[in-house]
Amino acid sequence: MNEKPKYTLRELTLYFLKLGTIGFGGPVALVGYMHKDLVENRKWISEDEYREGLALAQLAPGPLAAQLGIYLGFVHYRFLGASLIGFAFILPSFIMVILLGIVYKLYGGLSWIQAVFYGVGAAVIGIIALSSYKLTIKSIGKFNLESFKSKWILWMFFICAIMITYITEQEQVLLFVAAGLLYMIIKAPPKWWNSKTVNSSLFLLAGFWKYESTTLTKIALFFAKAGTFVFGSGLAIVPFLHSGVVVENQWLTEQQFLDSVAVAMITPGPVVITVGFIGYLINGFLGALVAALATFLPCYLFTILMAPYFKKIAQNKPVKAFVDGITAAVIGALVGSVIVIAKRSIIDIPTAFIAIVTILALLYIKKIQEPYIILVAAFVGIIIKMAIR
Repeated sequence: MNEKPKYTLRELTLYFLKLGTIGFGGPVALVGYMHKDLVENRKWISEDEYREGLALAQLAPGPLAAQLGIYLGFVHYRFLGASLIGFAFILPSFIMVILLGIVYKLYGGLSWIQAVFYGVGAAVIGIIALSSYKLTIKSIGKFNLESFKSKWILWMFFICAIMITYITEQEQVLLFVAAGLLYMIIKAPPKWWNSKTVNSSLFLLAGFWKYESTTLTKIALFFAKAGTFVFGSGLAIVPFLHSGVVVENQWLTEQQFLDSVAVAMITPGPVVITVGFIGYLINGFLGALVAALATFLPCYLFTILMAPYFKKIAQNKPVKAFVDGITAAVIGALVGSVIVIAKRSIIDIPTAFIAIVTILALLYIKKIQEPYIILVAAFVGIIIKMAIR
């Protein structure tokens, strides 16, 4: 990290501003772009630096692509680099979702907009359902007997999270923390571990998120909590947002929430930027700004605090076990949330057909990207609605 950089901070900032503007395809694609452009082509970042950043992004909470970008900014330019890169990467998609939010608020009640999101909503269900499956395989293991035997505890957390999320239709932060702690204790108990310490910690956590405040403060606290438990993929935030935004606080309707996820799919940059659109619908521009800042702040803080010591942290077995436990529960909650949303959004044969075709297209058509599927689904929605009339 101490070598003289081959690039200026301005050059790196402009690169991430561009990536945030035209970078479609979700976190895996964005991470791939960074490797190809910064490591292979421009050689600004070494292979080791990139791998360390990717490992940190997977280990710590925060949307994968944004976390990696912030780390790469930190590599040679420390806090200023991390801050500028994070801002540059998120800004373009934030502006886009605000503009889409304005259009949505103005024309959301018109029949053509409703027809567009009729098709788009079904396609989104297909996209997040397939993403949930891929995340499960990547983070826990394949659906086979060997994986079930060797990682039965993680699979138990996963199944429990699905069932609890489906039944309660709420995010269970304590469930995730408990899964992380329990897996750490079983697999790699830390030296400081004793029952008294953990019992008192759980007691404090039980009332930590209970608060009464104004809408803006509620937005800040809720989205900060959500941002703290996003591991690996931006879609992991869906169950948190759904239960808090739709069920608990009733800020948005089910359809508005699904439309918000769709907006994130058709804009470049991190998927998590949907929080800006949601915040705008709840409380205008200030709501969008607070929601976005609160969501990305944990990601930023974790990166700049852990980066200088990451090599040591990465070898810590209790930390790895804690993250594995939380990840299994979070992905289970994502699957449960997909089931809940699908139950209310797949309302007829056409929407079921669109969702299934979306999954098949992503599985069998190489290099197809979600924005194209969303656009096709929008046209299909309009045609179906016109035909029904």
